[in-house]
Amino acid sequence: MVDVDVISFLVQSFCGISAFLFMFVATFSRSEKAELVVQNIIFTCLLLAAASLWWLSLAGGSLWGSNYLPKPLSIVCIVLAIAARMNIKGENVSFGANPHSIAKKSEEE
Repeated sequence: MVDVDVISFLVQSFCGISAFLFMFVATFSRSEKAELVVQNIIFTCLLLAAASLWWLSLAGGSLWGSNYLPKPLSIVCIVLAIAARMNIKGENVSFGANPHSIAKKSEEE
């Protein structure tokens, strides 16, 4: 049987890797191939994190002192994994004010 501390380390590693890559996915989006690779890595890490969280819960371990937290967080990881696979191809989905367009309008005035 695997020690609960090892499972907890796996959970934190997979979550950390996916969070780090998720923060820098815009940097990788300059190249379609790099973006696709990073999206696949994030997707895989999040699914492995979800499985590890479930495994941690079944092994009787706790995350941050809570034995209730691993199962709901595994669902969150699955939802984020699906979101990581979405590729909006640079479309403006927020339709909010762009700082560059605001600066350009103030220069024109």
